[in-house]
Amino acid sequence: MKAPHRSRARSVGRAVALCIAAGAVSAAVGQHPRPAFAAEVRTGAVSSIPAAPDSTLRELRTRSERIPDRLRPEDDSLKGRSGKLRALLVPRSGRRVGVLQRLFGDSLLQTPGVHDLRDSSGTAQFALITMRDFTEKLGGRIGEYNIGFWPAERGRTLAEMYDNPEGFIEVTPENADTRVSEHFRLRDFLTHDQQAVWPKYLVLRAPLVDKLELVIADLEAHGTRVRRMRVMSGFRTPQYNKGGGNTGGRAGLSRHMYGDAADIFIDSNGDGVMDDLNHNGRHDIGDARVVSEAVDRVEAAHPELIGGAGVYPAASGHGPFIHIDTRGYRARWIGSGGGS
Repeated sequence: MKAPHRSRARSVGRAVALCIAAGAVSAAVGQHPRPAFAAEVRTGAVSSIPAAPDSTLRELRTRSERIPDRLRPEDDSLKGRSGKLRALLVPRSGRRVGVLQRLFGDSLLQTPGVHDLRDSSGTAQFALITMRDFTEKLGGRIGEYNIGFWPAERGRTLAEMYDNPEGFIEVTPENADTRVSEHFRLRDFLTHDQQAVWPKYLVLRAPLVDKLELVIADLEAHGTRVRRMRVMSGFRTPQYNKGGGNTGGRAGLSRHMYGDAADIFIDSNGDGVMDDLNHNGRHDIGDARVVSEAVDRVEAAHPELIGGAGVYPAASGHGPFIHIDTRGYRARWIGSGGGS
């Protein structure tokens, strides 16, 4: 009889590669032999599932069976609507989906950190990211990292969209460059404070990343070249949202605190400001409106990703930009107002 931990490790690589829907698990497991994978678990760093066969990785790139997004039954494939997601975010506790337990095994599902699937050259192809529990935040902190408090922790009765986050991604210097999608890495969404404190903790929702990738694809389909989309502000801890940086125009219930909002600009030429997308010879709010039009088209095609889009002019310290979120209802605004 094979050792249970070895069997679980082997099933992990196969699980990520095949993206099997729950109803098909038993038949699939019976029809295909398990490739030999070895999983090394290292809390706070990056564990590896090395040397996946090329055929396995080809199947990972092409299969599109539906699985739950963040353990909720939605019409998402493992790689999202955009086809460009590169990570699966999994709360360590909370509602379990049996297929994930059977395929990934309890070890990786319950061990916080980034667990990479790598090809035969050692290149990371996909990541299972197991989050730390929300309950690990004590007194507004996890370890030395100051986070603050969400309104629901203080007894405020709000809509479900303002519930406490399910958990936190632990980001270390070793895993900060993990790709969550084709264009974005974990470090892109970190709060801009406590620079010397590691590990840091991040709230991030896959639908936001998916939407940003769809916006990039739409812009390119309409003739706007996008080599780089920069995130000015991704996740904001509640304490930073309240008093960190320039707080002008921030909403007290900012979607940035819930991991489904980002302030972005297109910077394909690498000069640190929004590109001249409308070709009027200036960097102005009109360039942000070009991106907003792409957001409108993406939401028309994917109404399940509907949310906010606020265009902002250039100001001291930054060029024009646009806020994008997946709050669940349509919201549009201009300038510094409007509940970002």
